[in-house]
Amino acid sequence: MSGAVTSVPGMRAAYASATKPDEPLAALTVGDQPEPAPPAGWVTVDVRASTLNHHELWSLRGVGLPADRLPMILGCDASGVDPDGNEVVLHSVVEDPSDPRGFSLLSERHPGTLAERVAVPAANLVPKPAGISFLDAACLPTAWLTAWHMLTTRGRVADADAVLVQGAGGGVASAAVILAAALGKRVYATSRDATKRDRIATLGATALEPGARLPERVGVVIESVGAPTFEHSLKCSAPGARIVVCGATGGPFPKIDLRRVFMMQLEILGSTMGTAAELASLMDFLVEQNVRPVIDSTYGFTAVGEAFARLNSGEVFGKVAIDHLH
Repeated sequence: MSGAVTSVPGMRAAYASATKPDEPLAALTVGDQPEPAPPAGWVTVDVRASTLNHHELWSLRGVGLPADRLPMILGCDASGVDPDGNEVVLHSVVEDPSDPRGFSLLSERHPGTLAERVAVPAANLVPKPAGISFLDAACLPTAWLTAWHMLTTRGRVADADAVLVQGAGGGVASAAVILAAALGKRVYATSRDATKRDRIATLGATALEPGARLPERVGVVIESVGAPTFEHSLKCSAPGARIVVCGATGGPFPKIDLRRVFMMQLEILGSTMGTAAELASLMDFLVEQNVRPVIDSTYGFTAVGEAFARLNSGEVFGKVAIDHLH
């Protein structure tokens, strides 16, 4: 990690000062960045906690972050306090007509959350329930919201009895296991890592090796791996099942037997993030069920470089959290 500190007065932040496809951590700088200058309709939030996502590593590699947007403060997830003293969680999806998706995430076109303060549209502030800590709340806006949207909105899990989560252990997949179990579903989850399978089992899932035969076909599959697991996802799907895809960490070009798709009347659905209203309903559900996110490790902001190294290690189970007060 670069230890360079910029001379611009302002607030401390962790940002991409360059992009390095092969050495993402070398593109990370911790130092001063200008204070937010929110446009009309935006507000500045004092950040209390944030968490890391693989999105940050991709940004440091230059994926979705061209050189003309550098330096860019990283981070999508945060909880904090708004100008009126309200405790809030930030919905990181910003409406953006110039983006083909119709939106962008904080840290793509607008400065992100790995800073003392961040500006966001006022509509992106979601009240934080008193029963959820700042650190737990900061885990939710990306990975947990994605999993919630995949299960409830895209996957229509209410109509299913069983769920398969491929590649459990990462942020979205581990969240999907916990949420599906809390929703009363039978959950099966795969991982190549025996240690992660042991941990997955404690979250309420039947943990299996990749490609293992399931005792039943499932109504919903949570797919974030792609090519290595997609054939298995198809074979494990019950008639009319929904295979919900949010990523392709193992490769984006799986072989698909279309005969199985049409004969079993399967749905293959793309899914990205979720709405502010869904974030609010997710937090309500966690409070009602007394469920909290799995936090792999917590670092003070002064050790944010170590937090990035932990994320980059590939050994993470759950979320890497940043306590901005330390």
